[in-house]
Amino acid sequence: MIYVVSDALGETAEFVVRAAASQFFETEMDIIRVPYVSDRKHIRELVEEASQFKSIFAYTLVVDELRNEMLSQAKQFGIPTIDILGPMLDIMAKVTGEVPMMKAGLLRKMDEEYFRKVEAVEFAVKYDDGKDPRGILRADIVLVGVSRTSKTPVCMYLAHKRIKAANIPLVPEVGPPEELYRLPPGKVVGLTISPNLLNEIRLERLKALGLTADADYANMKRILMELEYAEEIMKKIGCPVIDVTNRAVEETASKVLEIYYRGERHGR
Repeated sequence: MIYVVSDALGETAEFVVRAAASQFFETEMDIIRVPYVSDRKHIRELVEEASQFKSIFAYTLVVDELRNEMLSQAKQFGIPTIDILGPMLDIMAKVTGEVPMMKAGLLRKMDEEYFRKVEAVEFAVKYDDGKDPRGILRADIVLVGVSRTSKTPVCMYLAHKRIKAANIPLVPEVGPPEELYRLPPGKVVGLTISPNLLNEIRLERLKALGLTADADYANMKRILMELEYAEEIMKKIGCPVIDVTNRAVEETASKVLEIYYRGERHGR
């Protein structure tokens, strides 16, 4: 009997034990995973049960009190033990000079955070630039503004903070989707910019696309009309507005996060 004991889920230890057991063809080994062991009494009960068989304890217990109890009890009953995580922690601590946190379940927490980040990035791509208005209602935050106000890069930055962000371009000829007005004002953030800077950015964009500078896209009269239209929409929604003029993407995203978490604290 091989008892795999962990103060978390125990998947790591079980995988190692099964890999080792696969090398033995003539001996049948029963592997019992015991997850979420959180007190010494549980360990004593396990060791007492295991003492009735030819047993081994393989464990990933990061809490010192539980590791010491496992060693003490197993030694009392003459049951061999293997600390799967301990030696690696010790050598990493020695090489890095850092003291490990010794908290259970951190790997699973890291995995969950990673997958939330991936999900948020996929969300930002799927609902970028108003591609599908239905995403607005599923978003944590929605950015609105005229073209070239950093909506997409800010959304991607927020995604890496595990925030699902969508963005809607505000164009005078195309009314904003109805879903936008169904959101609480604190869930929408408007982005605006100075007309002169927007003109420069759009001229550079036209140049990169190989188009002439006299296109309506970079016309100052057109820019002023778009900004005025966007301002009207933002006032109608009642959303906070951030001026992105001369702001880095990180700065803008930081402001958006501040608004988002303030809304979370107040329950929107």
